[in-house]
Amino acid sequence: MNQPMANCSKLNMPRRELLRRSGTGFGLLGLAGLLDSETVSGNDQTPNNTAVSPLVPKSPHFEPKASRVVHLFMNGGPSQVDTFDYKPQLETHHGQAVPSGNLRTERLTGGLMMSPFRFRRRGESGLWVSEMFEKTAAHIDDMAIIRSMYAEVPNHEPSLMLMNCGDGRLPRPSFGAWVTYGLGTENQNLPAFLAMCPGGYPIVATRNWRSAFLPGACQGTYINTQHTDVEKLIENIRNSRLPLAEQRRQLDLTQLLNRQHSKERLLDPQLESRIESFELAFRMQSEAGEAFDISREPKHIQETYGSGTHGRQLLITRRLLERGVRFIQVWSGGGQPWDNHSDLEKNHRNLGAEWDQPIAAFLGDLKQRGMLDSTLVQWGGEFGRTPVAEKPALNGRDHNHYGFTCWLAGGGVKGGQAYGETDEFGFRAVDKPVAVHDLHATMLHLLGMDHTKLTHRYAGRDFRLTDVHGEVVEALIA
Repeated sequence: MNQPMANCSKLNMPRRELLRRSGTGFGLLGLAGLLDSETVSGNDQTPNNTAVSPLVPKSPHFEPKASRVVHLFMNGGPSQVDTFDYKPQLETHHGQAVPSGNLRTERLTGGLMMSPFRFRRRGESGLWVSEMFEKTAAHIDDMAIIRSMYAEVPNHEPSLMLMNCGDGRLPRPSFGAWVTYGLGTENQNLPAFLAMCPGGYPIVATRNWRSAFLPGACQGTYINTQHTDVEKLIENIRNSRLPLAEQRRQLDLTQLLNRQHSKERLLDPQLESRIESFELAFRMQSEAGEAFDISREPKHIQETYGSGTHGRQLLITRRLLERGVRFIQVWSGGGQPWDNHSDLEKNHRNLGAEWDQPIAAFLGDLKQRGMLDSTLVQWGGEFGRTPVAEKPALNGRDHNHYGFTCWLAGGGVKGGQAYGETDEFGFRAVDKPVAVHDLHATMLHLLGMDHTKLTHRYAGRDFRLTDVHGEVVEALIA
């Protein structure tokens, strides 16, 4: 009864295969219309009956203002009242209890805590910026500061999932996967979606850049930017034993077998993703090494970005953008570096120093090269922090999802503005509140996609990044 798959067309096929093929046959008659077009639709198959790659370039719904995204993810939750949301009332009431008493946090907290950082107005727009981002502030007129963001819960895991995947509880595709699915990639020799995080995975690991039920080729490719050697950045990028021609012969044979296997299984999307991964891994040998090698950059450019990890990450990012990579997420370390429940002044100051020069260099470099107008840059974390000090140390801040800050720049963004407000102490969004779904809807709009139409049919229903929510914030669009 255990005949090989090649004999499945004969009567003596394995019992399980017989049940699989015939026992569910009637259900499959109706299932074909429900399955995603990329797996069974004749419009998305090549003449040899193989599915079209999900990474081929696709047209957006309408004329886009941006064509690529860089997400600077400040993992752990930076404090809005110490970065871009100046609150002088914290200085007036420093050490005092919150007058309204309506400030709920996860932990016991002390009195209001003034920012240990100096703020001043910057640019022609006169927006307030902390000394933490003194160099970044030189680009404030290109940035839209959203001061009225809010999330759902004050916990890292669900808030990370909400910001990255649009849902804090259920397994959903990440924002980068949706963008890749909707637009494809301009470079078939490099991943369409990269997640760069130094020192290992962040909290909840690969779920931050997963593809879930979208084609597996849309998932982010993780790069540990702790390493400087290209062959450590991208493991197995070189084959020390076989030349490319011989590798190509091996891969062609493997892919021939995989294609035959795939046809016998109605073009299983997981198998198609594996086939795509093999091909991408082979093609990357010709271009990835050069793209990640920042030693090819002039010395003055390297010095502008700085010698630190984040400078290296952002210089690599610019090189990848030039080569057609669609979505790049740049993480602030593998743990939760901005999660400063104590020693906030020291830790936030160090983190600001690590990021300030690289961000300023990156924005300036994109602008000088004429790339900022087509690159949408997002900065922020999964939530913010409370305006009160956390006990017992009284020198840090707790999680705060009721009101926090992120900013957008480039890519059709109307810069030089602060959108929305938190209350006088910076705790809760009170004017023009912006939900995470609203942020996603707006960013997709800048990429030329209607968030209500970027859908994927799965398990009998249409899914989208914004679920049944989300409104485009028109005021953020130039």
